Amino acid sequence: AGAATFKYGTTRDWTQALTIVLPSGDVLDVERGATRAPRDGYFDIELANRRVRVPVPRYRMPDVPKLSAGYFARPDMDLIDLFIGCEGTLGVITEVTLRVLPERPAFCLTLVPFPDRAASLAFVRRLREAAKSTWRTKDPHGIDVSAIEHMDARCLALLREDGIDRLHGVNVPADTAIALLVTLELPGSTTSAQAFEEIGSARDPNAPDTALVRFCRALDDAGVLDRVEIAVPGDRARAAHLLAVREAVPAAVNQRVGRAKQTIDPRIEKTAADMIVPFDVLDALLARYDEGFARRGLDAAVWGHISDGNVHPNVIPRAFADVESGKAAILEFGREVMRLGGSPLAEHGVGRNAVKQQLLVELYGTAGVDEMRRVKRAIDPEWKLAPGVLFPREP
Repeated sequence: AGAATFKYGTTRDWTQALTIVLPSGDVLDVERGATRAPRDGYFDIELANRRVRVPVPRYRMPDVPKLSAGYFARPDMDLIDLFIGCEGTLGVITEVTLRVLPERPAFCLTLVPFPDRAASLAFVRRLREAAKSTWRTKDPHGIDVSAIEHMDARCLALLREDGIDRLHGVNVPADTAIALLVTLELPGSTTSAQAFEEIGSARDPNAPDTALVRFCRALDDAGVLDRVEIAVPGDRARAAHLLAVREAVPAAVNQRVGRAKQTIDPRIEKTAADMIVPFDVLDALLARYDEGFARRGLDAAVWGHISDGNVHPNVIPRAFADVESGKAAILEFGREVMRLGGSPLAEHGVGRNAVKQQLLVELYGTAGVDEMRRVKRAIDPEWKLAPGVLFPREP
């Protein structure tokens, strides 16, 4: 999963076949659609000299676009989905067959600064609704957004501290509370000259009805058209600068965590979360992040894939106590995310992280994680692969 999940879904949606080396050394070829979960609740996997019966997990997953929270579970699930996202605990994937797009669209990247969060969320909501309408009606002139990234005010302060904005020639007004990075898809034939002409005519009532004109008018309605930075189709250098600004945010946090670990306390570590909620309740979650971090006196930055309701709160620790307090905050946030109908584990997986493993237990309950152990034991009875990933061998 990633930025463009809003339009294109997750890697799971594009995976057609896998070749997997099982812990036994057997090689399993799995093709989507070939093996569905039987009614008796077990997959029967035929190997060279034996049959393996694997229980189908029965816990209920949150209904969100992204989910990296243990093994996939659905009554009629496809066998291939059991291995996708298993974090190496069930087999080693050696070959993947993916679907691909028949034609690459043109992209227009736009950095959009907003002075307050409410206005930015209203704009994202408008773009989400416009894009969904375009996909549904196949309107050739409709706004087609594939991704919207966001960076909060602390993220932007980090960029200024590190000189990233100046390095890439990107102007972000000082009063910006949230900056969005919008990926607008246009017909593949769109040229830079055509794009500039449409942008320049957007305020003209007689301008041609195009996706880019509609997008610029939406920016104008939000009061930010004159504040944006745009990379039109064909301007790869400018697009690279805008993308570099977004990617510099996690790098800035990681650098500060690393320095604190070296100079303050070797126990300091990255303390972050990867959570997703339905977009309509994202504002409530962001407010909870603000309150929870402020109550604990923590320095934190929040960024992520706002078009999905998937954002990453990160603590910037100044002492080991901040790490401990940050972990407590993440557990608190995770419980709120579950209450809001989301998942505290969206796209980065669980691994051996103790906080994430605790959130996995709280998401599915002890019984749900025990179901995962039964799947693991059926395929890897000797616990050879990735021991301790997702869950310990015994509770």
